Amino acid sequence: MNSHWVPGNRIELLENGESYYPRVFAAIAAAGREVLLETFILFDDKVGQQLRQALLAAAARGAEVHVLVDGWGSPDLPASFTQPLLDAGVHLRSFEPVQRLFGARINLLRRMHHKLVVVDGRVAFVGGINYSIDHLEEFGPLAKQDYAVEVEGPLVGQIQAFCRANLQAPQPARGQWLRRWRASLARDGVRDVHEDGAVAAFVTRDNNEHRTDIERHYRAAVRSARQRILIANAYFFPGYRLLRDLRRASRRGVQVDLVLQGHPDQPWVKRATELLYRHLIRADVRVYEYNERPLHGKVAVVDDIWATVGSSNLDPTSLSLNLEANVVVRDAAFARHLRERIDHLMAQSCERVQRPATGRLRSAWIAVRSMIVFHALRRFPAWASRSSARQPRVVPMRSEVP
Repeated sequence: MNSHWVPGNRIELLENGESYYPRVFAAIAAAGREVLLETFILFDDKVGQQLRQALLAAAARGAEVHVLVDGWGSPDLPASFTQPLLDAGVHLRSFEPVQRLFGARINLLRRMHHKLVVVDGRVAFVGGINYSIDHLEEFGPLAKQDYAVEVEGPLVGQIQAFCRANLQAPQPARGQWLRRWRASLARDGVRDVHEDGAVAAFVTRDNNEHRTDIERHYRAAVRSARQRILIANAYFFPGYRLLRDLRRASRRGVQVDLVLQGHPDQPWVKRATELLYRHLIRADVRVYEYNERPLHGKVAVVDDIWATVGSSNLDPTSLSLNLEANVVVRDAAFARHLRERIDHLMAQSCERVQRPATGRLRSAWIAVRSMIVFHALRRFPAWASRSSARQPRVVPMRSEVP
């Protein structure tokens, strides 16, 4: 696993755009040397324009600003949005620019799904929140429920080294960016260590050396659980092994609670996840659907000591294809706070899924269907590894002015 645990971090949970955007924009406003930003979605809307203004101001002060967006997630940024950034010297790049056939986007797979910001090597942000107005409550019933963390301390150096390595390669080898991090420690020393701070690791997933690292962290935490596992995840369709670990944990007496989408922004998500409900509930896993608005979070807490927040869903695309990034935390105070926020969500806006009553014929069909689903899930990573073998393209955005 490409994790390197470091102590002495301050890690603060940020919930939804209302908490996240002001902190990110304030950090960028204070940037003196460098801003590194990677995001799946950047839209030309109210939020995207606020981000652009912050980046322009940072560049005007002389900071070196690098922005990487995903070509699928941010396919149609107009020149009126990008040109001022390019004119200001901001380095704009697109990961796997969108390809179209008869107007339809066709290169859906292998996305850069990171949501990362690092400012001056001093503060970093990691999570699931993109730059679009649908992460604000004012968007209405389809506004997303989501989470991120603000990080200060030695872990920021790892995240910074990773993002800097991404400037040369979209999937930097572990040795490449960890060597960069260790060199910075030797040069500058360990700064901003917070007394009694959290032990944390920055864990990424790519299609080279670290295909299963995030999943392995989840599985290790689930297997070691003694009291409670709480997972809130937007797209839940994990592989056979993680499903098996969750069922085994429940059967040895661990309370396993899953908070999933009940009111998704994409209806197929709920239909796919429902295929797993019976299999999980039969093992006494408690499944809850969040019904207030679309759930976009990717968080988990185990035994009020282990927690993770990041970009990785627990579905085949995140676990087998996309580039993802999570922070994993071993800290009782942070884990309790995140657990309390998810418990509040469960109490206020979730409905527990009951075991469906089915006849014998229906039960037989469900058993056959589940067998097919689990077989496909078991085989998916091997198929995905073949489809994701080639090196992805990262294309600098060019000025429209000749």
